[in-house]
Amino acid sequence: MKQRLVVIGNGMAGVRCVEEILKQNKHQFDITIIGSEPHVNYNRILLSSVLQGETTFPEITINSLEWYQKYQITLYSGETVTKIDTKLKRITTDKNRPISFDKLIFATGSSPFVLPLPGVEKPGVVTFRTIEDCEAILEGAKRFKKAIVIGGGVLGLEAARGLLNLGLDVKVVHNTDYLMQRQLDAKSSSMLQKQLEQQGIGFLLGKVTKEIGGTDRVEEVEFTDGTKVEADLVVMSVGVVPNISLAKESGLTTNRGIVVNDFMETSIPDIYAVGECVEHNGIVYGLVKPLYEQGKVLAKFICDKPVEGYKGSILSTSLKVPGVDLFSVGDFEENESTKTLTILNEVEDIYKKIVLRGDIIVGAILYGETGQQSKVLDMIVKRKHVNDEDKRSLLHSTDNGASTVKSMKRSEIICNCNGVTKGAIMEAVQQHGLTTVKEVKQCTKASSSCGGCKLLLTDLVDYIHSDECDEFIEIKSLCSCTALTEDEVVLQIQQQNLASIQEVFVELDWRSMEGCSSCVPAIRYYLSMIYPEREGISQAVNPFEDVKVKRMSNGTYSVTPQLLGGKVTSDELKKLANMMDKYEIADIGITPEQRIQLKGIKEESIHAVCTELRLSSVATNTVRHINTYFSEQECQCHTDDRSLNLSIELEKELEFLLTPHKLVISVSGCKHKEVDMRTKDICVIGDGLGWEIYVGGSLSPTIKQGELFTVAAHELMAKQMIFGLIQYYRETANYLEQLGDWVERVGMIHIREVLFEDTLCEQLVQRLEVELHSHVEKSL
Repeated sequence: MKQRLVVIGNGMAGVRCVEEILKQNKHQFDITIIGSEPHVNYNRILLSSVLQGETTFPEITINSLEWYQKYQITLYSGETVTKIDTKLKRITTDKNRPISFDKLIFATGSSPFVLPLPGVEKPGVVTFRTIEDCEAILEGAKRFKKAIVIGGGVLGLEAARGLLNLGLDVKVVHNTDYLMQRQLDAKSSSMLQKQLEQQGIGFLLGKVTKEIGGTDRVEEVEFTDGTKVEADLVVMSVGVVPNISLAKESGLTTNRGIVVNDFMETSIPDIYAVGECVEHNGIVYGLVKPLYEQGKVLAKFICDKPVEGYKGSILSTSLKVPGVDLFSVGDFEENESTKTLTILNEVEDIYKKIVLRGDIIVGAILYGETGQQSKVLDMIVKRKHVNDEDKRSLLHSTDNGASTVKSMKRSEIICNCNGVTKGAIMEAVQQHGLTTVKEVKQCTKASSSCGGCKLLLTDLVDYIHSDECDEFIEIKSLCSCTALTEDEVVLQIQQQNLASIQEVFVELDWRSMEGCSSCVPAIRYYLSMIYPEREGISQAVNPFEDVKVKRMSNGTYSVTPQLLGGKVTSDELKKLANMMDKYEIADIGITPEQRIQLKGIKEESIHAVCTELRLSSVATNTVRHINTYFSEQECQCHTDDRSLNLSIELEKELEFLLTPHKLVISVSGCKHKEVDMRTKDICVIGDGLGWEIYVGGSLSPTIKQGELFTVAAHELMAKQMIFGLIQYYRETANYLEQLGDWVERVGMIHIREVLFEDTLCEQLVQRLEVELHSHVEKSL
């Protein structure tokens, strides 16, 4: 039976959270949304673009009425929740509508702060927050000519530019000495002011408003210094206040906002909160990206999916004013612990400021040229160590938009709000034949939130369709049984909670209910990864498909007994010799993986041989071999059994682990076989100081040596890094994607960033160990 989920708030945060919930499990909840505004969900941030004439009201709609109907969401628009009974789990609206819930989400947003001034109630004084506010400003612009915007922040400046477009004489009043003081330093603010003045906007800085004067409506604005300015339209844009009165009346813990923990839980069970009404770790966020990040965390948590809690967001700002390129992010205040890189080009009005703590960027301001904003943001979010070449490239002026997007990696973010990468946009354009920015926005959500990346997105779309573009992403379906790609199949399994191969075939309209040799093992692998706790999904194949048991062309079989570390005792050799006599096995040899192989076993004897050798069937793609390189006679550097012990430990613990592609690991206590060893998927070499770990080697289709991943100080650390690496490979690689190909696709830098983060590495290792222990328990 579905649970009843009620969302108070039909804005960007609440509805995005619902979208994320539907991605996780669209069958878990009966969803009801209550919104005070008489509209479907729309993009409030793009109201300034409506004023500026760049878009229209219909174009800023995010979810149409058809979307609510498609997902059977009950929408009560133009209706306000007035009471919540947290014990009976029931809300009441201003239309006396009672609605019961099992889970409740507050997404009540915020309201414009109105300065408590004499005359503020006069006609002609408006805020700028809703569609109705925007309509009032548009209507006022037809009758009045002198506009004052109180507030020199982002929204105030965007509103001022819109009023200018409507033909009004516009002045911005700000109570500090420079604009956007929270997002800019004095230099960049001065450059911005100069550019906006050239466009026609006037500024009154350091002015504190005392009173709004006029007889029947607003006629002037008076300041505390005694000066006045004429006005027949005043737009109040001095910040917002979280809407928490309902939460406070309902008994939830509140401060500046509704207090939540890392999983967006309030102080009352089954009641959650996201968006501008929320206070997390003492911070109230008013930008889009944090609200979306909160929604993702809550969606997974409320759907009982594993999720790391919300840890806060790094704030970035772009200004949506035509002709102005501006981006700021992070902490750009200078102090004793920071160093600053700056470049100022007053001829071309370009200013860049990069603030570093050590060799990690903590903040930046880009003015006049923002092509590097995605790269800067990525470095700050991922705490990347910046070398001298990176520093020079960040300050370097790019020639044009095309060269900027061409130099970007496919993994780099174009749309920060929605997390859309260059590669995702290129894939969408090439797969669906998209030709315009509008089509890309509808398909990928890029630039559909704050709009700050619109210029970069435009450059990327132009680049993709230009002769200069030589990047192509091949899109292939999983197999001939379906038109879906591999990623689409995995997504549908997760969204629809498909738990068997037959469910996948039925629900995803497979062309053949039997599947094929390509899709059946792939789906079995993905099911086992998505539901590791469920038995029977990754069931063992029959012994004749086992990696240790092979059918020969002449109808007989070969077996390869496990020899931990490639080491064999006299008792084991005697046992093998006796079995050769008992079952008339004629041939024995040594494989390239340092294993003994018995050949020529008759079909009627194979099961008995496997039983005596204690061979159990395992899936084809596993950790195949742990090769141990013993020192040769002329090598005197290997004086202990560390490498053998590490090899045996790895082989014992990883023996039955399912992997996207077979894995071969090599271990040695010295470097005298380094050239041969580094062609394995993972290579571990003792260097006297610790263990060097190389990854991504290959013998097929070409010989390739692995790249140094890290150096571990001791065996325990080496195992930790290897386990974390293998688990991250299992969770993010495609089926049959070799580890080396995965490293090349994902990037060594990214892999290091994940595994060098202690918390993330520990979580990966824990998930791997849970599965390893389950295999041990099942085998007992």
